[in-house]
Amino acid sequence: MTIVYLGVGTNTEREYHLQRGLDALAELCGELQLSPVFESDAVGVLGKRFYNMVVAVETRLALVDLNAALKAIEAACGRRESPQPGRITLDIDVLCYGDLTGVHDGITLPRPEVTRNAFVLWPLALVAARGKLPGSGQTFGQLWEGWQGNQALWPVAFTWRGRSLTPAELLARYQPREAL
Repeated sequence: MTIVYLGVGTNTEREYHLQRGLDALAELCGELQLSPVFESDAVGVLGKRFYNMVVAVETRLALVDLNAALKAIEAACGRRESPQPGRITLDIDVLCYGDLTGVHDGITLPRPEVTRNAFVLWPLALVAARGKLPGSGQTFGQLWEGWQGNQALWPVAFTWRGRSLTPAELLARYQPREAL
């Protein structure tokens, strides 16, 4: 079994697509470890604000097979090769696949967004604070503590299968921004 960290995001019918994506991931991989859900402004695309989270799974699937299954889940949720500009129904990216580093099956691991984007690193640090970024020797918790970007994000209340994913104490510490 290989431990895999997945970044999951959506900015279109966010609650619906995140629910569908988590359901499909649970069907594909079994038990999911889930971070809280965060809202952030779009980065890299012009569009509405995103909901983002990190999902940790254990899988026997080879990277190429896992990635193909993730793309099938995205497609089932309406993701197209040429989506409408700025509208992302569901995006699932392999952030880390075991200890792999470098390019494998066309996928750069660990994914560069891990250390670049707060909406990836903060939820990753919450779901696997002691997990180590392959090739760096640093834990995700250490990387988050040292992160010095200027991206704003905040936790949002989100429930999946009757389970609240975002703890009340986290919600109480960070005030949401008004919608644009």
